[in-house]
Amino acid sequence: MDEYSEANRRHWDEVVPIHVSSEMYDVAGFKAGESRLKAVELEELGDVRGKSLLHLQCQFGLDTLSWAREGAVVTGVDFSAPAIKAARALAGETGIDARFVVSDVFALPKNLDGTFDIVFTSYGALNWLRDMDAWARVAAHFVRPAGTLYLAEFHPFASVFDDAPDVTELRVHYPYFASGEPVRSEDDGTYTNREASVENKLTYDWPHPISEVLTALIDAGLRIEFLHEFPFSMYQFLPFTEVVADKKVRLTKHDGCVPLLYSIKATKPEVSGS
Repeated sequence: MDEYSEANRRHWDEVVPIHVSSEMYDVAGFKAGESRLKAVELEELGDVRGKSLLHLQCQFGLDTLSWAREGAVVTGVDFSAPAIKAARALAGETGIDARFVVSDVFALPKNLDGTFDIVFTSYGALNWLRDMDAWARVAAHFVRPAGTLYLAEFHPFASVFDDAPDVTELRVHYPYFASGEPVRSEDDGTYTNREASVENKLTYDWPHPISEVLTALIDAGLRIEFLHEFPFSMYQFLPFTEVVADKKVRLTKHDGCVPLLYSIKATKPEVSGS
């Protein structure tokens, strides 16, 4: 890994227990049978029973294990060894059959064999990766012919706004277009608990316009089935949002004016003559 990825890994290794114990992730609720999956991905990806599913950047596995409860045969991947250890422990506690692999996304072809019916990634994953072209090649590598890549992600346009806790209005603070240089942050706590004590505060992330993501997937040989944009999100990643009756997160002001979420479904063409 490069220095940026190493800094990010140290941060994510440290915050695993904070996330596992957080109200946001509600591990107790998951153990009691609740799903971590959201309506967007459930509706758009559809029936996964009996299908093999690879979850890239799975963190400590709640979404991965939720797909297993939907009937998928799941493999979760993350670069944080403590996160994968927590995922394996959670699978054991709940009796869910799942495989988890420690690997940086870009090194995954060296660490995992086979292809999958579905390659899945979601919510706050892509911004931690520097190179969309390399990511798309890895993702496409693991999609079997006629298989699916599905992505649900925070909209990069919404990510340009200042997300400081005391901000109440839309105010441009971050770049939309990628420059090749990362955004350096050194924030207190973590998004689940800003009061938590964290030693490894330094992180780096990269903006990725939708055009960059789409073009990378096309160049990797995948066929885009749809790109959807939504005026709501599934998580409060901005301070000036509110949770409405259907549990969707919307802007408190200017509701409906800014895209907060997008999804992409792509397929790998079948090999000619197969």
